[in-house]
Amino acid sequence: MCRWMAYTGAPILIESLLFDVKNNLVDQSLSSRSAETPTNGDGFGLGWYDDQPRPGLFRSIRPAWNDFNLRDLAAHVRSRLFMSHVRATSLATVQETNCHPFRYDTWMFVHNGEISGMEKIHQALLRAVDPRFFGNILGSTDSELMFHLALTFGLLEDPLGGLSRMVGFVEQESRKVGVADSVWMTVAATDGHTIYSARYASDGDAPTLFLSTDIEHLRQVNPDAADLVGEGARAIVSEPIGSFPSHWTPVPQSSSVVIEEGGQYEIRPFQPAA
Repeated sequence: MCRWMAYTGAPILIESLLFDVKNNLVDQSLSSRSAETPTNGDGFGLGWYDDQPRPGLFRSIRPAWNDFNLRDLAAHVRSRLFMSHVRATSLATVQETNCHPFRYDTWMFVHNGEISGMEKIHQALLRAVDPRFFGNILGSTDSELMFHLALTFGLLEDPLGGLSRMVGFVEQESRKVGVADSVWMTVAATDGHTIYSARYASDGDAPTLFLSTDIEHLRQVNPDAADLVGEGARAIVSEPIGSFPSHWTPVPQSSSVVIEEGGQYEIRPFQPAA
C-alpha cells in the first residue's frame, strides 16, 4: 500500500509538514503504523504549485528517508498547494516514471491502491485512453492509467464525474473477464486551486483517508509552523500525521472530498458512473 498527503492553504515550507512533524509521511515510508505495508521504499514524489501555472515535480526511485535532495528541496520550497507520495509497488517496476504524482498540464494526480486483475484488462484500458492524452503516459502503473482514463472521461471539465466514470469503466471491463471486485483506491487530483479526492473500493473496504477539518488541529500538527498555517489551511492524508491522530477526521467509505481555496470543503457520496 502506498501513502500520500496533500496540503492547501497559506504558502508554507514543504518540510514543515513533510519532515518536521511526528509520524510524517517520510517517517511513515520507513515505519508505518499499518501492518499491511510497513515500509514504502520503492520511490517517492513531490509536486507543488508556486507562481508558475504548471506545477513543479520531483520524483525518485530512492527511498524517501534516504534522499538528501528531497530534504534540501523541501527546506527551500514554499508552496500554497502541494502533494507528496511514497510508493510500495505491487506489479509495476521500480522506475522514476512510475512514481507519483502524475502530471498533465496544470493537473496532478496521486493514488493509493490497485486494480485487481489488471493484467486481464490492461490492453482494453489502454485502448480507451483518448489519443490527446495517450502520449502523456510515461510509465507502466495502473495508477497512471487511471489518471489518463479520468482525463478521457472528463476530469478537466467535471473532476468528480471524470473520476467516477473512470471507476465505472474499470469495473465494467473487469466484470467482462470475471473479476468482480477490481478497484481499491484513494485518489486525489488537483488543478492547483481545488483538491478533488475519493475513497472507494469495489468490495467496500478501501484504504484509509483522513481530513483535517479544524484549523486549530492542523496548527497543532506542527506548533513551530502554527503562524504560517492560515485560516484556509487543510490537509488530507492516507495516515494521520502529527502528535494528535485523534484530531483527524476519517473520510467515510465510498465518499469524495472537495477542498476549495480558502479552506471550504464538502464530503459527499462517491459511486462509479456508467
